[in-house]
Amino acid sequence: MKKVQLNSNHLKLIAIIAMTIDHTADLFYPGFTAEPMSIAMHIIGRLTAPIMWFFVCEGYHYTRNIKKYIMRMGIFAIISHFAYCFAFGIPPIPFQTGIFNQTSVMYPLFIAVVVLWIEENTLHKYKWLKRILIFVLIWSAFPADWSSIAVLAILGMYKRRSDIKGQMKTMLFWVTLYGVVSFFFVSKVYALVLIGVVLVYPVLKLYNGEKGKVNWMKWFFYIYYPAHLVVIG
Repeated sequence: MKKVQLNSNHLKLIAIIAMTIDHTADLFYPGFTAEPMSIAMHIIGRLTAPIMWFFVCEGYHYTRNIKKYIMRMGIFAIISHFAYCFAFGIPPIPFQTGIFNQTSVMYPLFIAVVVLWIEENTLHKYKWLKRILIFVLIWSAFPADWSSIAVLAILGMYKRRSDIKGQMKTMLFWVTLYGVVSFFFVSKVYALVLIGVVLVYPVLKLYNGEKGKVNWMKWFFYIYYPAHLVVIG
């Protein structure tokens, strides 16, 4: 029997489906209620972020033009901010409704790419300045969906590229920390739902390292993320 393998397009499609299910749950069961269907849908949705983090690591490693990659991620984060705010009824100007979940997860993804670039390519003679800059950038993601944890998880996972087990251990460490904070300050139900990230391990183990034949899939995700938020809004 031939072993099932997944290329990057397959995994991105899984992330898109899981994300849609997750945000649909937000539409029908707002506020992370303890309804069984809501919990089940949100657990499926926990597949999305780790897959996105994984492919940020891959994308940064394989990109031929890091500056264009950073610019694309930055533009994507700006567009997604307004779509995210519209979807969840949040004012586009942050901190009017609190300090948590003020912008989409795309901002931490953008920051993670910037930090990876700074670590490898800039300010070699001024290590203290580099550390301060990276510290500020990581904390700037604190108000976003998945907070600074998304940045820290990506940085840790990138250092362990080609080691799925190592990447998963790093990811679980940061998600567990995020879950503890969420349990006490955000939502106990949300904190428990985070357990669903473990589902990503058997999925990523099937990754064959190939891009896939459909070249437009990358752009489809860039368009689909803000578009589906607008529809939900």
